[in-house]
Amino acid sequence: MRGVIMYAPGDVRVEDRPDPTIQQPTDAIIRVTATCICGSDLWPYRGLEPVDHAPMGHEYVGVVEEVGSDVTTVNVGDYVVGSFVASDNTCEICQAGYQSRCVDQVMMGAIGTQAQYARIPLADGTLVKVPGEPTEAQARSLLAASDVLGTGWFAAVAAEAGPGKTVAVVGDGAVGLLGVLAAKHLGAERIIAMSRHADRQALARSFGATDIVEERGDAGITKIKELTGGYGAHSTIEAVGTQESMQQAIGATRPGGHVGYVGVSHGVELDGLDLFFATVSLLGGPAPVRRFLPDLIDLIMTDQINPGVVFDLTLPLEDAAEGYRAMDERRATKVLLTL
Repeated sequence: MRGVIMYAPGDVRVEDRPDPTIQQPTDAIIRVTATCICGSDLWPYRGLEPVDHAPMGHEYVGVVEEVGSDVTTVNVGDYVVGSFVASDNTCEICQAGYQSRCVDQVMMGAIGTQAQYARIPLADGTLVKVPGEPTEAQARSLLAASDVLGTGWFAAVAAEAGPGKTVAVVGDGAVGLLGVLAAKHLGAERIIAMSRHADRQALARSFGATDIVEERGDAGITKIKELTGGYGAHSTIEAVGTQESMQQAIGATRPGGHVGYVGVSHGVELDGLDLFFATVSLLGGPAPVRRFLPDLIDLIMTDQINPGVVFDLTLPLEDAAEGYRAMDERRATKVLLTL
């Protein structure tokens, strides 16, 4: 099969890879019908994480081709969506709603789903069957549900976005934008998107943002407080993962407020005394996408939400290197790869 390999920072190639096979009776093999490039894939691309001939990709939708002998919830021919973390969905951590930290977790990024086929470990706990035949737009949205939509949703839930709340969103990548969508669906009264890019500002407004703040750092915090009567946001989504973004998120949140942080942390260090006096709740980490998938699939298949519009560049798998360049150079928010 054809698949994406990152040889080194900035060096992405599409080449022949061995076809996946059933390795455990709990595995399934899917024919990937669409995959995409994630903002987190840019960390190794930019040399901020080590990489050496690594298969790439952790987001996927597809059709089941083969199942292991212990798989009971999906069948050959089913159109399925799965999380970027494979989980058994039965352990105590999963049952508490944190499938991304399952005791048996397998990170799909280690397998690589930017490929024609993929082995899905723990298929019963990871894959969710989609009812009916999705339209092209629905299929794009279902792909978003595999990570960025589910991650943005978790961030909004972790930040306790809801009716009567003002939500600030730090980060205007796909996750931050879909955090805006999630906050809107959860009933937030006011949503402040922090963005300096006109195209992303427009998309944020289409998802429900009521205000745009272009300032960053201390100036951004000051602006958020000005917009909230000096208090700060009730709920803040942090969707970047840098020192500046985390400090901005905490600083923009009022005492007693909540921060949902889902940006993959790189070089973030919090001063204990600053955190002590911030008096905010922090909850985040790898999003338990599997918790939200059934509801997200229903919202998508009934056309209540359309997160797939976050894909603003579509390329064939063979052109994956251009997709990485486009996202790295901010010519694209999120790239969908067709097979």
